[in-house]
Amino acid sequence: MQVSIETTSGLERRMTVGVPASEVDTAVNTKVKETARRVRIDGFRPGKVPVSVVKQRFGAGIRAEVLEEVVRNHYFKAITEEKVMPAGNPNIEFTKDVAGEDVEFIATFEVFPEIELAGFDGFEFEKSVAEITDADVETMLENLQKQRANYKEVKRKSKEGDRVKIDFAGKVDGELFEGGSAEGQSVTLGSGQMIPGFESGIEGMKAGETKTIDVTFPEDYGNKELAGKAAQFDITVHEVAEAELPEMNEEFFAAFGADVKDVDAFRVEVRSNMEREAKNALQGKLKNDVIDKLLEVNTLDVPKALVDDEIGRLKQQAMQQFGGGADMDPNTLPNELFQDQAERRTKVGLIMNEIVNKAEIKADDALVKAYIEEQASVYQDPAQVIEYYNNNAEMLNQVKAVVVENAAIDHILAESKVTDVKVGYEDAIKSNAAQG
Repeated sequence: MQVSIETTSGLERRMTVGVPASEVDTAVNTKVKETARRVRIDGFRPGKVPVSVVKQRFGAGIRAEVLEEVVRNHYFKAITEEKVMPAGNPNIEFTKDVAGEDVEFIATFEVFPEIELAGFDGFEFEKSVAEITDADVETMLENLQKQRANYKEVKRKSKEGDRVKIDFAGKVDGELFEGGSAEGQSVTLGSGQMIPGFESGIEGMKAGETKTIDVTFPEDYGNKELAGKAAQFDITVHEVAEAELPEMNEEFFAAFGADVKDVDAFRVEVRSNMEREAKNALQGKLKNDVIDKLLEVNTLDVPKALVDDEIGRLKQQAMQQFGGGADMDPNTLPNELFQDQAERRTKVGLIMNEIVNKAEIKADDALVKAYIEEQASVYQDPAQVIEYYNNNAEMLNQVKAVVVENAAIDHILAESKVTDVKVGYEDAIKSNAAQG
């Protein structure tokens, strides 16, 4: 076997492999004889079909099968001998393929980039710790009550907290715009579900009243054509209903998965959930800050094959998230929607893998066990969830990957300058939302 490799551009390699004719022809002849023993052809007894007949009828197909196996074997042998690490499958092109002569093929592929990691000793991070106050807990209890509220129609002016049923029609520069009108829309005043100024503009209106309000779309509004523009909305109120908050009893507690008997016990559970939520949010923010820093100081090319694979995974996730059925093809989604995210994920994966290898980080069994128990603790039957993880190899591998990544982040932080900062519950939760 003769092998030569050249760099065509960046991470792309072009490997030429030559295979002696004798090796290919011997494999073809062996395959022909095997076929002759088992093939059935009219006019010949089983096992007595002449080799010449088999070659005439099936020779081209047999040679193609043999070449496929020869290419596969010699490709893997070549990359092993040449010590190259392809990223993705190769593109194979035959340059010599004539019976009786040496075979030659070219494998074009990308390789993993060589990464020279920047040191961590100059990194600086703020590690936020959430303080959950009694007032935070009481606010959460009120919000939980509002989530389970019943609404009763009233004949007074609307106020914050009321739910109104309205028709509205929005205009920009005097013209109706797409998506700016609705009939029978329910809006809870003060909920923030509409753009700033919309809900407050309805406060004080009664059922049967019509009013025009002036608002301005936020600069970061999703529709770029409307972002930052002034608008007028013609609003008609059909109904005003006030919230009737439910009593905090065992039925109420059970609705939120809490097996408790009184408000004090429920308050303890709510605080515990808030602490867990804030902790996870702040850990996520710190992890994101570390990753941003790694990307900032480590520049690298990424193999297109790996990015394309990541785009495929993101498409699948998008289909699942938005309820795409099995008959929907993820490939109908344009690659451009996922390109930036896929490139970032691929870069992060390559950098983290290098850190894990150099620091010899492993999935510690105790950490894996602790992670699974923490995830299971939010369910009514934690033991059942733990058993599910432990008996599902795919889920267990995902947990191990998370544990290894978290250990890598801890390794970086241990070599960085980290400053503790106290934040409130709301700021903690907002930090998580800001990560997208």
